[in-house]
Amino acid sequence: MSRYHMQNRREREITSEPEINRVLKQGKFVTIALCRGNEPYIVTMSYGYDASRRALYFHCATKGLKLEFIHDNPRVCATIIEDGGYIVDECAHAYRSVVLWGGLSVVKEQGEREHGMRVLIEHLESTASQIERLFGNVAGSWERMQVLKLEIDEMTGKAGR
Repeated sequence: MSRYHMQNRREREITSEPEINRVLKQGKFVTIALCRGNEPYIVTMSYGYDASRRALYFHCATKGLKLEFIHDNPRVCATIIEDGGYIVDECAHAYRSVVLWGGLSVVKEQGEREHGMRVLIEHLESTASQIERLFGNVAGSWERMQVLKLEIDEMTGKAGR
C-alpha cells in the first residue's frame, strides 16, 4: 500500500529510526484512527512505548466503542505530534510528527498485560517510587481494565522548522 504522509516536502522527512524513536519516547498522547465498515472513529489516548517490541501499550475500560471497533477491524493508523509552537512573523510551525500503521489488539496473557502497564506507567512517570506505587495500585484492578497493544508495522516521521 502506498503511503502519502511524505508525498510532498521530502526535505522534512525524518528517516532516522533513532530520531523517530525519540519522538515516540517523548510523546505522551497518540491519536488513533479506527474504522469498521464505512464508520470512522478517532480516539486520543496516553501510551507507553516499548522500542524493543516496536509497540505502544494503552489501558482502557472493559467495554466501549474502541473495543467494538478493534474487534471488527484491528488495523489502525495513529499519529503522535511533538508541538514546538507557532513561529510568529514567519508563518511557520515547529513540530515533529510520527504516523504509525499497525494492528491494535486486546492483550489476553497476564504477563504481557503486566508488561504493558509497566511500560505505560514508566513512559508517563519519572520517579521510581511513583512508578512502583502506581503499578501496585494496578495490581488490584485487572478485572476492571483492558490492556491494548499496537504492534507497529510501519512508521514515517516529519518535521517542520
